[in-house]
Amino acid sequence: MADNGCGFPAPGLHSFLFQPLFEAGGFEFNKVMLLALITTFLVIGFFYAAFGKAKVVPGKLQMVGEAGYDFVRRGIVYETLGKREGEKYVPLMVSLFFFIWIMNIWSVIPLAQFPVSSVIAFPMVLAAIVYIVWVSLTFKKHGFVGFFKNVTGYDKSLGPVLPLVMIIEFFSNLVVRPFTHAVRLFANMFAGHLMLVMFTVASWYLLNSWMIPAAGISFVMTIVMILFELFVQAVQAYVFVLLACSYIQGALAEQH
Repeated sequence: MADNGCGFPAPGLHSFLFQPLFEAGGFEFNKVMLLALITTFLVIGFFYAAFGKAKVVPGKLQMVGEAGYDFVRRGIVYETLGKREGEKYVPLMVSLFFFIWIMNIWSVIPLAQFPVSSVIAFPMVLAAIVYIVWVSLTFKKHGFVGFFKNVTGYDKSLGPVLPLVMIIEFFSNLVVRPFTHAVRLFANMFAGHLMLVMFTVASWYLLNSWMIPAAGISFVMTIVMILFELFVQAVQAYVFVLLACSYIQGALAEQH
């Protein structure tokens, strides 16, 4: 509740800030970092348990793991890069997909109730990994001159507008692309968490104010938002990996 006991305690940026769980030598470890660490162990632990001792006739856990792995491999990587070129990138894309998805899902898990991806540092690091892979592949495939042509959209048929197009494409690919790749994930998770907090706090506030019908409506909206967030969380993981594959496809293509 608000400090004066009657005002509505609206959520804001403070809803994304957490006190350190512990500090050591200037290093602070907070709830968001803990959730990211748990996510890492969950993803690694699940796939190790599913495939560590893989069997010809899979058990239930292996079947779930194979279904998830195959969804990313066939539904995203193969569709974008093709089977021959894409196979080597499947482990990276599967790791990215499930890591991002689990980070997002924390938003609706009791006690956790916070999407790690709503802290922009995490999407930025993941986007940077994809960016480094894309740039290195482009250099490896095309060399320095080919890299320059690839990222600038060089095409002599454009005539007089070619210099303008090259400048726009250069900044679009090398500056705007990694930024939008990270912000797309961050903004969706940030906005979704803010809406969930808004309706949850509103339900409690209205209930304490004895505005029962309004509290009931707010509570129903909270449930609706949770269901909607479950959908968005999976979609954002899918979109992030899909874009990563499309960037790699552009790096491997003969012409941007």
